[in-house]
Amino acid sequence: MTGSTETLLDGVSGFPQAVGDQDMTEPGSRVWSETTLTRSSEKRLMLFSGTSNPELAKGIAQRLGIKLGESIVKEFANGETYVKFDESVRGADVFLVQSPNGVGTLNDQLMEMLVMIDAAKLASVHRITAVMPWFPYSRQDKKVSGREPITARLIANLLETAGVHRVLSMDLHTGQLQGFFNVPVDHMTAVPILAQYFRDKGLTGAGTVVVSPDAGGAKRAKKFADKLDTSLAILTKER
Repeated sequence: MTGSTETLLDGVSGFPQAVGDQDMTEPGSRVWSETTLTRSSEKRLMLFSGTSNPELAKGIAQRLGIKLGESIVKEFANGETYVKFDESVRGADVFLVQSPNGVGTLNDQLMEMLVMIDAAKLASVHRITAVMPWFPYSRQDKKVSGREPITARLIANLLETAGVHRVLSMDLHTGQLQGFFNVPVDHMTAVPILAQYFRDKGLTGAGTVVVSPDAGGAKRAKKFADKLDTSLAILTKER
């Protein structure tokens, strides 16, 4: 589904506000309560980046007006992944940005995301959202012939087992991929932004044609063509 920043951040919270309303009579209880609420306010939303696209994470942080969280992500000599959050994330709503199509191999970056999710879960965060603009293995969403896996569903299972509460992705290979998850999936699209870019370049109207490489992409291509008021062509693909 599509959504705005306000929609995605709806319900973000830290420690329960009810703590501040309780009648604390024991010595030191009021100090503890006020400190907790202050920490909750400061850590209502925290954003961390994997190694795949740190520039994207920095851009998101700047857009939201927040500081990018500090973390250590490294690889041991034997290839194992190590992750540590370099600041407290207890009670925070944590967003982990990792798009496994940048630096390094796809599988390494996917494993890095799983380890980051597990580290966040064990650090007692309030909620974990995996921000994965490009979803790995999304093309392997069905069996084409016998004895094949459905790897996209496996990736969904791995993310949920690691402890993710929500997933945000963009322009999935097929929208039905959302059905592989038991947690909410925010399916965003870049079509409006791309359409605006083409309009700014004057690439609209009868002189422009939007082409879908196969029937599977026809629906998305039609949305794009409608926004540009252009013709649509659909190719036949043979493997």
